[in-house]
Amino acid sequence: MEIPTKAMHQVAQVMSELVEPFDVTGGLTGETYHVRFSHLWVAISTRHSDTVDCKFLVNGRGVIVALAHPGYVLFHQRMGRRLSDREAAHIAAAYLRQCLQDDLVGDHTVLYLSPEEVLAWAERLGFL
Repeated sequence: MEIPTKAMHQVAQVMSELVEPFDVTGGLTGETYHVRFSHLWVAISTRHSDTVDCKFLVNGRGVIVALAHPGYVLFHQRMGRRLSDREAAHIAAAYLRQCLQDDLVGDHTVLYLSPEEVLAWAERLGFL
């Protein structure tokens, strides 16, 4: 059996690079938030949640944006293709950006998007 070499595979992108780091200023507080995407994972086994969790570091503090998994199903039914990890990460980042601008994050460590919100943000970002 031939052992695969590096040349036989494309070099995988580092997950934390799916979304470029960004800064957001809170609309009411004027606080500047430095945001860095960390990673995503299926939360069914880790949090017993039917979501795909996207973790961000906001000023060094972990914040999870949980995308309802049924939203992926709705996306697939509508588009005939699967929502990519990159697209999911960008949906989560856009939602987090909006929440930070509106000063809605506060002490929350998990922000949740319903299936319909996942689809609506996908449409806003031009993925539909």
